[in-house]
Amino acid sequence: MKKTKRVAVFALFTALAFTLSFLETLIPINVGVPGVKIGLANLVVVAALYLLDEKEAFAVSMIRILISGLLFTGAFSLLYSFAGGILSFSVMLLAKKSEKLSVLGVSVLGASVHNIGQIIVAAIVMQTARIVYYLPVLLISGVIAGIIVGIISKILVERLSKINLK
Repeated sequence: MKKTKRVAVFALFTALAFTLSFLETLIPINVGVPGVKIGLANLVVVAALYLLDEKEAFAVSMIRILISGLLFTGAFSLLYSFAGGILSFSVMLLAKKSEKLSVLGVSVLGASVHNIGQIIVAAIVMQTARIVYYLPVLLISGVIAGIIVGIISKILVERLSKINLK
C-alpha cells in the first residue's frame, strides 16, 4: 500500500476509535461497580488487529486511550486504561496469532483481560487486594461486552477485508 493510503487508513481507524470512545462517555452505565463499559472503541481495535499491521493496530489503541484519557477521564483513569489496553492488546495479538480463536473469541478474551489489568493496577494504586471483589462483575460485563464487540468486529473485518487496507 502506498504510504499516503496507509496514513489515511491509520488516521481513519484512530479517529473512529476516538469517536466511539466519546460516544461511550454519553451512555450512562451504572451497575454499582466502577469500570463497567461497553467498549465501543474496541470494535476498531479488534478490526485493526485483523486489518492493519500489528504496530499500527497497537498505535490506534494507545493513541485512542491517550486522547480519550486526557479529554474525558483524567490521570488515574488513564493509568488504568493503559494497563488494561496494553495487557488486552498483547493477549489478543497472541490469541490471533495462535489462530485457535475466532474474532469473537479474541474479542471476549481481550475484554476479560482488560478488566484483569485494570484490577491489578487498582490494587497497586489503592494498596489493597480487596478491589479483587469487583473482578467477577467486571469479568461478566467484559464477556458480555466482548461478545457484542466481537460479533460486530467480525462483520467489520469480513466487509473491510474485501478492500485492500494493507
